[in-house]
Amino acid sequence: MITVHHLNNSRSQRVLWLLEELGQPYEIIRYQRDPATMLAPASLKAVHPLGKSPVVVTDDGLTLAESGAIIETLAERYGQGQLAPAPGTPEAARYRYWLHYAEGSAMPPLLLKLIFDRIEKSPVPFFAKPIVKGVVDKTKSAFIAPQLKTHLDFMEGELGKTPWFAGESFSAADIQMSFAVEVARARGGLDASRPKLMAWLERIHARPAYQRALERGGRFELS
Repeated sequence: MITVHHLNNSRSQRVLWLLEELGQPYEIIRYQRDPATMLAPASLKAVHPLGKSPVVVTDDGLTLAESGAIIETLAERYGQGQLAPAPGTPEAARYRYWLHYAEGSAMPPLLLKLIFDRIEKSPVPFFAKPIVKGVVDKTKSAFIAPQLKTHLDFMEGELGKTPWFAGESFSAADIQMSFAVEVARARGGLDASRPKLMAWLERIHARPAYQRALERGGRFELS
């Protein structure tokens, strides 16, 4: 049976969702973030040297890390073509693009915003506050906010062409993209001004497999 090393409020939630979509049995080993630092526990390093989640061990003993690689591998092994477009089609090229875009392009500005939001709220000596505030404000306004707008506009435009990221049909690319869009909704400025993305979120939230993954994985909060 597949084993998922699952960290609360993390990318591993979408791996549970994928397995529910595939109807593939799996077991969960749970880990909790440190409530103060929000970091993963050190015990995850016994599973993978980077100490991050998700990590999956397949039924034949293969250990997989990196959610994009996990999703692509599991979809190929167990999907029987149901969650990926046919090879050689334009949809297959889009599918592969979104599998890589999610972490390679969409997440970096969202992570930068999280980091600078935390810096802004962190205690600093009174004499350093104006300097820190100036650096944070300038970075967020001159770089992070424009980057987030560019990516959200791009995703909104792409979902104006087709209802799902890889084309007319739901695919594992939508599962891979879910974390970035969820984070954007929680703290990246995604709101009703981008109705295609918001409607896409409603569609994925309504999927029975998504709901089952939440039931098994536990509360999923990114705010």
